[in-house]
Amino acid sequence: MSFVEKLGKGIQSVFGSYNERYVVKDVIPVVNKVNALEKEWMTLSDHELRGKTSEFKERLAKGQSLDDILPEAFATVREGARRTLGMRHYDVQLIGGIILHRGKIAEMVTGEGKTLVATSPAYLNALSGKGVYVVTVNDYLAKRDRDWMSTVYEFLGLTVGCIQSYMGPKERQKQYGCDITYGTNNEFGFDYLRDNMKMSMQDRSQGILNFAIIDEVDSVLIDDARTPLIISGPAEESSEKYYKAAKVVKQLKEGEDFELKEKEQLALLTDEGIEKAEKLVGVDSFYKGKNMDWPHHITQALRALHFFKHDVEYIKQKGEIVIIDENTGRPQPGRRWSDGLHQAIEAKEGLKLREENQTLATVTLQNYFRLFNKLAGMTGTAMTEAMEFHKIYELEVFAIPTNRPLARISHDDVIYGTEREKFGAIIREVMKYHSVGRPMLIGTISIEKSEELSAVLQARNIPHQVLNAKHHEKEAHIITNAGQLGSVTIATNMAGRGTDIVLGTFTHEELLEHWKRNGLAPKRLTVNDDKFEEKITRHWAKVYLKRDDDAPLDELQKELRETWDELALPDLRLCTKVSELNGLHIIGTERHDSRRIDNQLRGRSGRQGDPGSSRFFLSFEDALMRKFAPPTMIKMMQKLGMQDGQDIQHGMINRGIEKAQKKVEGFHFEMRKSLLDYDKVMDEQRKIVYDKRLKVLKGVDLREMVWTMMEERVEDTVYSTLPERLTGNEEDFVELCEWVKRKFNTEVKPSDIASRKIDETCQKILDILSKKYDQREKQLGKEMMDNLEKYILLDTIDSRWKDHLYAMDVLRSSINYEAYAQVDPKVAYKRKGYEYFDKMIVAVQEDVCEFIFKLEIEEPDMEQLGDIWNPSQFNHDELGVDFGGGNVDREAYEQAQVAASATAVQTIKRATPKVGRNDPCPCGSGKKHKKCCGKV
Repeated sequence: MSFVEKLGKGIQSVFGSYNERYVVKDVIPVVNKVNALEKEWMTLSDHELRGKTSEFKERLAKGQSLDDILPEAFATVREGARRTLGMRHYDVQLIGGIILHRGKIAEMVTGEGKTLVATSPAYLNALSGKGVYVVTVNDYLAKRDRDWMSTVYEFLGLTVGCIQSYMGPKERQKQYGCDITYGTNNEFGFDYLRDNMKMSMQDRSQGILNFAIIDEVDSVLIDDARTPLIISGPAEESSEKYYKAAKVVKQLKEGEDFELKEKEQLALLTDEGIEKAEKLVGVDSFYKGKNMDWPHHITQALRALHFFKHDVEYIKQKGEIVIIDENTGRPQPGRRWSDGLHQAIEAKEGLKLREENQTLATVTLQNYFRLFNKLAGMTGTAMTEAMEFHKIYELEVFAIPTNRPLARISHDDVIYGTEREKFGAIIREVMKYHSVGRPMLIGTISIEKSEELSAVLQARNIPHQVLNAKHHEKEAHIITNAGQLGSVTIATNMAGRGTDIVLGTFTHEELLEHWKRNGLAPKRLTVNDDKFEEKITRHWAKVYLKRDDDAPLDELQKELRETWDELALPDLRLCTKVSELNGLHIIGTERHDSRRIDNQLRGRSGRQGDPGSSRFFLSFEDALMRKFAPPTMIKMMQKLGMQDGQDIQHGMINRGIEKAQKKVEGFHFEMRKSLLDYDKVMDEQRKIVYDKRLKVLKGVDLREMVWTMMEERVEDTVYSTLPERLTGNEEDFVELCEWVKRKFNTEVKPSDIASRKIDETCQKILDILSKKYDQREKQLGKEMMDNLEKYILLDTIDSRWKDHLYAMDVLRSSINYEAYAQVDPKVAYKRKGYEYFDKMIVAVQEDVCEFIFKLEIEEPDMEQLGDIWNPSQFNHDELGVDFGGGNVDREAYEQAQVAASATAVQTIKRATPKVGRNDPCPCGSGKKHKKCCGKV
């Protein structure tokens, strides 16, 4: 019976009803088709196999779909991988590939070969010529996976690129021009923003956002979703206020002058605190004129002092504050907290302040990845967030069974009263397993805890490695050796490490030497000793049984096996594999806020059916327990007879912890959802602006675009300037003539535009401006006029968009005060945000109308007409809100720049009847045209 047949029969226990129906009915039949082709594909020559790529492209061009060629394409990749890498896709890897191709999330446990899984859907979708992005969590993994898998792709005739953070614009264009491009979520997101700041099509990097496969999808779309990507520039702000605020807050008393809310990370000044702070700052009131930013400075300084700790949330590096990613423990150089928090922390640490930043372009990862035509992802832990994936991204999650049965043992949590007792228990556990040679991975949630634990191990002479934000350069080497004999590795937040821990091998002599160093074997014993078994058994009896008698070996060995079983130790004997010592043991030193992060730590052991185990050690002083366990919990336990150093292992406690984690996860979900609700306003506006900007870059209907803006301004001004009832009196039109002169640099007499109908007046003005437009185009020449239109539009849109982003930042930071007026801040933000956007649109139209006739220039070029995005003026920053490509090469970009039409200059006329600004919109919405389709 084949694997897929067995899977079909026993799948319900793995998948549950919905997964079962989908996989059995819709996926396994496709896997069977791929398997049926395997023998035939193995007979193909390398040339014939490579020729399949051209064949598939031709079939797609003739109308076949990707699904039509899927079985053959997957069979081609499987055979290509077998020939180039010596790796054959398992059936479960094909199942994962099909799930990814269909735009879903595949949950695959660690060690199941997710990197190889992605090759099949990536190859298939790249055949369309629209490009595929494979998204990883860091540069190292992007380069590693590209270098590893490019052998397969290139053997089959596809090109593979890789985006790295150090690359310049030209190199990025080259990488994006490949069929498949590897890179990090941040680099892809930032390049999207940069592309929408470029002044010509040739400078853009990304092509169509077609298909993205996200590795560690939960890390990217869940953990990083609260962090918008922001390209920012300097804004003026006095640094003295930050330093002064840092001094002031040290003199304020908690409970008297301010209150702290740890869960929300909020600092709230009391009335007494405000009065005291005003005196310390030296002002009469915080709520007068220039003093109104002081409350913000003081509260941010309080947050910096009490919530953001050195070596936990950040480290100091080369005189700068470097943020530590709370989920991965990685440093994030260049990334800064927004809203003045980063400067407040710099002031607290006595460092030189960097300038406050102004947003020039921003997008959340949530909204960036929602731009793709198709999105898929894979991870070892997604089921706990399945609801969020579905609600926010409309992505379904499917658990893919392991290729071999999972052999990892997950022990119950052990809970102690204090952190000191907990650390003592961890050290005893480490010494117990290290002595026999079993490798261990110890997960901590902060750099501070990892170094504290490291110091204790060092005092006990236990060799170990530390993997945290301070040592990330050695990460791959440390992880590679984490499965070797007796290895002890301390890691800060193992989430997203991306490197498998492979269990090591050794010789009998190496194992015996390890035992000798740890007191588990006589110093003079050798593996060739005739009485080896007797000598080492009696030695173990002294160590584990405290017996030093002449009891029969059989009796001692039986007692030893019982004792080892009680201690959860392997049956000790000479062996050559770590798997024979029960594999890698995971020790968690604290529960993370998210169950998923804990599961990622557990998932580091037990890969590909290897043995392994895990256990979490907790205390009532842990952050999670402090947040959600009653303060009286320890006292209650002591009354029930709990002694110092005594542990608790009870299902009720475990269920309570899981309940607490669910509360935190729910809290974080609401925060992410809130961010998305707010960003939805900006997302819609961003799409409108970027779409309009792209049309300008391509040179599409530039005159029509400018002319539409002129119509808008003329009609709005005519309606607002003239009285409702016109008599035809020329005096009514004097003010309007003056406006036309000011705005369009065009002389108009009242007699030229006087009429009894407003629409007729509008048309008369537009006819005059149309002739003026023709004259200007004739004067400059068609090509120069096209360039003038393009750069005026780009410069004006960019300038006004930048100002709009700043206004929206200010609005976002102050909108919560609407709650005091019994107004939902989100509703108020949406309403005011659209008001701001309407004003921005009007401002763009006003500027374009003014510049198009007034600007005097002989050679319009980028330097003269558009320097709003000077690269030296802004930072490649990713500002944290801490509550808060494709197959297109350079030639294609050049072809995408639409050449100007060489048609004769003529007056613009409508092909359809004119719709007045105040007429009902022809779309049928019931709104006035100027408030509906005529608005943008």
